[in-house]
Amino acid sequence: MESSVSGVGVIDKAVAVLAAVEPDGANLGELVERTGLSRATAHRLASALELHGLLRRSTDGRFALGPRLVALGSSAAAGWPLADAGRIALAELRDATGESTQLYVRDGEVRVCLSSLQSPHGLRTIVSAGAVLPLDQGSGGRALTGEVGAEGWVASVAEREAGVASVSAPVLDRNGEVIAAVSVSGPIERLTDTPGQVHGPAVVAAATRIAVEAGIV
Repeated sequence: MESSVSGVGVIDKAVAVLAAVEPDGANLGELVERTGLSRATAHRLASALELHGLLRRSTDGRFALGPRLVALGSSAAAGWPLADAGRIALAELRDATGESTQLYVRDGEVRVCLSSLQSPHGLRTIVSAGAVLPLDQGSGGRALTGEVGAEGWVASVAEREAGVASVSAPVLDRNGEVIAAVSVSGPIERLTDTPGQVHGPAVVAAATRIAVEAGIV
C-alpha cells in the first residue's frame, strides 16, 4: 500500500479495504491484491469493519459493503444543502418525465448519488442514494466533468448499463463551476436512442432551479 494519505495509517488502510469491495465485493485474496496489505492485516481490518456493520459477508462468503453504510449515506445525503434544494426539482422532473431522477456530486474520480427518486413505471432504473458510480460512464458522470453540448445537456445510451438511456445537465454556480449534475434515466424503449431530444430541456430547467434554490447563482 502507498504511504499514508491522512497521516493516520489505520484509517487509510480501513478506507482502502472499503474501497476495494466496491462495487461487487471481494474475497480475502482480492482484498490483499487490491489494497497491497498483508493477508493478516487485510483480514483483521475486514473482520473489524464487519463487526461495525461497515462490511458484511455475502452468501458466497465475499466481503461487501455493509448495512451501516446505507444509514450513514442517507444521513449524509439528507444533511447536504443541495439535497434539500434538489428535492422539489427532482420530484417535479420525475412527474414531468415519468422516469427516475437523480442528483449526483463528484467525489474525486467517482460520482455519488446524493438523491434519487424512482419512476412509477414497473420497468425503471434504480439508483440508490449513496451509490458510487464511475465518472467516465453514463451522462451523469460526463455532466460532472463538463462534457455538455450547446443545449446544456449530455445524453448516453447503453453506456453504463445495457438497455438504459439517460440525459443529464450540470448544476452551475455563479462562476460557471460544476457543483452537481441532474439526471433522468430509464429504459431505452421509452427514452429512445435520443434521450436528450426527449427530456434534455426539462433536465436543464431542473438543474437551473436547483442552483437557484441552493443560492449558488
